[in-house]
Amino acid sequence: MKNRRSGKSGQKKALLLHAPLPHPETLNDSDHKSRQGFSLLGRDYGEREEEESFELHSKDETKCNGRGPVEVTLSQPTRTANGQCSHSEVPEEMRSLIIEKSKVGLEEDSELVVKGWLYREVRGGWIRQRRHWFILTQDSLDYYTSQEKNARRLGTLVLTSLCSVIWPDKQTYKETGYWSITVYGRKHCYRLYTKHFNEAVHWACAIQKVIDSKAPVETPTQLLIRDIEENKFNLEVVEQIYQHNPILKYTSHPLYAPLLPFPYGSLDHSYHGGKGYTTLRDEAVKVFNSLQQLEAACDPVPLIQGVLQTCLDLPPLRDEVYCQLVKQTSGEPAPRAPAHLRCWQLLTCMSCTFLPATHVLNYLRFHLKRVQSLCPDSEMDNYASFIWEALEKTRCRERVPSWEEIQVLMGRQEMMCTVHHPGPGSCRLPISSHTTADELVKKMSEQLGLQHSQNTFALFEQSAHRERPVGGSTIIADILTRFENLSAKEPEPDAKWRLCFKLYCFLDTESIPNDSLEYTFLFEQCHEMVVRGQVPASEDDLQALAALRLQSLIGDFSTHSPCPSLDQLFPGHVLEARVLLALKNPQPTPPTPPTPQAPPNGCPQRFPNGLLAGAPWSHVAAHKQRAERDLRARSRLKEEGALVMGAIVERWKGLAGSGRQESMATYLAIARRWPGFGCTLYEVDFYISSTGSFSQKLWLGVAAKSVSLYRQGEPEALESFPYGQICSYGASDSNTFKITAGDRHLLFETSKLTEIMQLMNAYFSAACQQQGHGGEPKRDEGFCPAPRVLETPSQPV
Repeated sequence: MKNRRSGKSGQKKALLLHAPLPHPETLNDSDHKSRQGFSLLGRDYGEREEEESFELHSKDETKCNGRGPVEVTLSQPTRTANGQCSHSEVPEEMRSLIIEKSKVGLEEDSELVVKGWLYREVRGGWIRQRRHWFILTQDSLDYYTSQEKNARRLGTLVLTSLCSVIWPDKQTYKETGYWSITVYGRKHCYRLYTKHFNEAVHWACAIQKVIDSKAPVETPTQLLIRDIEENKFNLEVVEQIYQHNPILKYTSHPLYAPLLPFPYGSLDHSYHGGKGYTTLRDEAVKVFNSLQQLEAACDPVPLIQGVLQTCLDLPPLRDEVYCQLVKQTSGEPAPRAPAHLRCWQLLTCMSCTFLPATHVLNYLRFHLKRVQSLCPDSEMDNYASFIWEALEKTRCRERVPSWEEIQVLMGRQEMMCTVHHPGPGSCRLPISSHTTADELVKKMSEQLGLQHSQNTFALFEQSAHRERPVGGSTIIADILTRFENLSAKEPEPDAKWRLCFKLYCFLDTESIPNDSLEYTFLFEQCHEMVVRGQVPASEDDLQALAALRLQSLIGDFSTHSPCPSLDQLFPGHVLEARVLLALKNPQPTPPTPPTPQAPPNGCPQRFPNGLLAGAPWSHVAAHKQRAERDLRARSRLKEEGALVMGAIVERWKGLAGSGRQESMATYLAIARRWPGFGCTLYEVDFYISSTGSFSQKLWLGVAAKSVSLYRQGEPEALESFPYGQICSYGASDSNTFKITAGDRHLLFETSKLTEIMQLMNAYFSAACQQQGHGGEPKRDEGFCPAPRVLETPSQPV
């Protein structure tokens, strides 16, 4: 054995090989003797606190990393009547903190840091506070019955690098009248109180300095992982390590401590306190309990999703869970049994969701290769190969896998994703847990034969009333998980979301063949913009467009043909504007009632403002009037809608004999009369002055060659800024978009800030690729490089 061990860690490695360590984290009586060896390895788990066994590190051990003893000298001098400083008037609690180096002699401990009176919270039948004499040394926080030299020590909290301190907060002072600090140790938590803020801060600082001076605690698992890494090319030594250290192998016993070190106390679960998490140490033990339940579960998906959700909420737990899964997939008693494959399935889902730290990743990869060599042509071999490939592609996910994705991953298969496109069509494409929006756009373009188009396509999240583009690097599986969660919360059909493949950058709308699928995309998306009111046109043109839409959709008019509703053909805001204008027309005024006579002199008026003025009935009357107005408005809107629909149907009858392609071409010809055809409009508040004191609602149109400003509903642009004139653009704050063109600074407030920036970035990117194959565009050709280039929703295909 001594030939297999060399170097500085030879003594430690010999201990690992010659001192067998049965599973130290499990509650097993037969392993009691082996815990002595475990305590030698685990500086954390071997320590004992309070009066049982108070262990102090040696003085040389405390001077780790070149850091010596921490010294805190506290003084709070007071001025006497003759002007001299004195400590006589300092309160006893503060005087006890004063340490004068000149008086530190044989009677004082050379490693003492600070001492003083503090109140400690004691929990029994009720919570109470007791006053004790506390002494902070380089190794521990002790408290005694008094400050006498031979006073009895009541307790000890050993300080390691895993201890933590919560500083005093104002809320506790308001509630109790005391400033408190909380010190978390492995087994105990000291809640200490004082009436003086400065004293509490001094204690917190001193304790934190002692904690920071400690060498990082390493658990046995960490030491063994390091030992395996150092001997990974010597398989005989590695097998000896596994044979003599059950901590690395499968166990049916529960863990009582994590495999990796975690800070003590409540600081480590501040990530999502509202979800009911306790400390990281407790959550790590709970996760291992879930792994053991997983083996006997009838439906493993809920448990797998729960473990993944915990790892998403508490990122420091991810390495721990990986180590636990490696442990439970090493040396199983019946490795080919379906129950023991559950941990492999969870490990598969983990590898497609989170990446561990580098040292754990190396340990995981070594484990996968070892399993493949020990169990060739087995299910474990297949899972190991799948996990190895997944780790090469995985980026941290925003959401845990959906139920469908987990079931697919358990079988090492791909998911099928449905992507809709303009019109009634859709495509089903295979995707993995790593497929991005850019990759799916490329697949869709190839399947639909659009890979040579001059225009740019993108994916959109779409519901009945909302639509937003998907970022190019977004993982599709995260979007599907979000859709699944939204469907569970809102089962209504209008609330359902779907993925849609659409035109994004309209770079060339003139040379698209009329019989191509891309031409259908252009027609369908132009109609969507018309219905949303984003194509300024007269009402006559809007009725003509609606009739052409019916002709292209249904064909010649027939009384038996199903006709879509008006809101699918005609912009609703036009009807609403007409109804509001009609309701504003003056109505004939009712006859004036006779003027009431004034009461005779000397007779006081009991109700000077009327009988019902100010009474509850007046509010009822106002509410009734509003309801009547709304009813009249709805009735008038219905009448106007019937009139408009009748006019559209009459125009439709006149289009008899026109084919689909002819109707689509005529529709687009009318839409192209608008000079801004092809641009995407966003509603913004435009600040007229740079101070933002005046604003008006406008449309910001982002097109292939320029950015323009429109009054809503007007076809002519107020101003247009070619990209060659734009010096910079970007977010001024969370809701303000800024464009600098020459010496002008344009400020817009909008909720679509990210979408505007993405679209402008996409146009700049497309222009760069078209003009210089990815190089810098030329200013004299109408483009200039943008100073801020963010992620585009999809790359040109």
